[in-house]
Amino acid sequence: MNVEMRRIPMPALDVPVTCPGIAEAEYVTRNRALYDLAECDWVCIYGDREHNANLIFLTGFDPRFEEAMLLLGPNDRRLLLVGNEGLVHASIAGLPLENVLYQPFSLMAQPRGDSPPLAELLTGFGIGKGASIGIAGWKYFDDGESEVADSSRPAYVPAWIASVLDDQTGKPSLDVTSVLMNPVNGLRAVVSADEIARLEWGASRASAAVLRVLASARPGMTELEAMTAMAYAGEPQSCHPILATSDGVLNGLRSPGDRVLAEGDAITCGIGYWGGLCCRAGLLSSGDDTFLETTVIPYFRAIGTWWGTIAVGKSGGEIYSSVIDAIGDAGFGPMLNPGHLTSSDEWLHSPIDNGSTDSLVSGMVLQCDIIPVPLPPGRALNCEDTAALADTELRAEIANRHPELWARIEHRRHLLCDLLNIQIADDVLPLSVAPAWLPPFWLAPDLVCTVAD
Repeated sequence: MNVEMRRIPMPALDVPVTCPGIAEAEYVTRNRALYDLAECDWVCIYGDREHNANLIFLTGFDPRFEEAMLLLGPNDRRLLLVGNEGLVHASIAGLPLENVLYQPFSLMAQPRGDSPPLAELLTGFGIGKGASIGIAGWKYFDDGESEVADSSRPAYVPAWIASVLDDQTGKPSLDVTSVLMNPVNGLRAVVSADEIARLEWGASRASAAVLRVLASARPGMTELEAMTAMAYAGEPQSCHPILATSDGVLNGLRSPGDRVLAEGDAITCGIGYWGGLCCRAGLLSSGDDTFLETTVIPYFRAIGTWWGTIAVGKSGGEIYSSVIDAIGDAGFGPMLNPGHLTSSDEWLHSPIDNGSTDSLVSGMVLQCDIIPVPLPPGRALNCEDTAALADTELRAEIANRHPELWARIEHRRHLLCDLLNIQIADDVLPLSVAPAWLPPFWLAPDLVCTVAD
């Protein structure tokens, strides 16, 4: 793949105004599927402010200040245990729930005398000796990881919750997190047309925010001043917004501060909303031939290869190898997996890894996430965007149910295939406003990488 720089004006930042909703029937189907696949009498799903995506997927509710716990039981029993403030916020849930006040989930010094102990609540729910309980936390240990002796036991959930549940039933609870988060067949790994539309709302708005910052950043601004161009409108965030600059080693994960931007700085901006994260990094300059030859060109080969390789049926190992081959002997490689699943949480899991035989399937929503390391001090580069995979049937459903989204997807495919000359499979649906649109020099924002004819 040969790479050339061309002048292409920034694409229109076309984003949806209204966030598509998920119907009650779909939430009910998700809960029933989890309950059936867990093969337990009761299923417990834990969530908190940081680890909320499983609860969002199952109910539409997210804990804002506190912890929360969803209990799924026989005969479609659905109980949501929340603290004082969660009880108010639970009104947004997208399906009928029995909302139960459990004040230990409230913050310290708040009223705590109006709810009984957890064991007493569980007894009232009908959970007693001999019941089997599966627990879903926010991560799980794979077989072979040495941190725990028994990977079937819940790992990423507060230990006291598992302990109370074990004491209540007299038998050990099981970890069923993989039913939701397995990168191949997890319920959250392969999603519906409506869920793709919901995620595109966040992915497109996050990418538009990043491109506004890129187009506006100038020497003499502070990082905080440059970040105001994102035009934040209150979208729910999947991670802390990032804007960092440096004339030396760049910490690409920190929040913006009062550092004053200088010409020639390394600069990076990353913004994630529920649905997808976008990142762009480069130099605050109008050009640098050495950086272009040594870093930008091999990096963009990897970006173009990723977009040109992903497709339904491709293995994660094939994508990984293609990216590594495209980088060649440039002296850097991907810091993490070159691509992963995304959702309301920025990183769900990933089928893409060295030697992975996991296949990409229709309904996956993926991040192109190739972070090049190591780079010399004063250098930065990144081009992260969101895409969905959809076979013929799912594409037809999206086009029928969400015609405005489908029009945006077709426009973005035109950008990739006709303007950037990156040829992608029919089942690749770009969800970011300007996928693979990489201006490495932020003072020349219309000078972008393309694939040469």
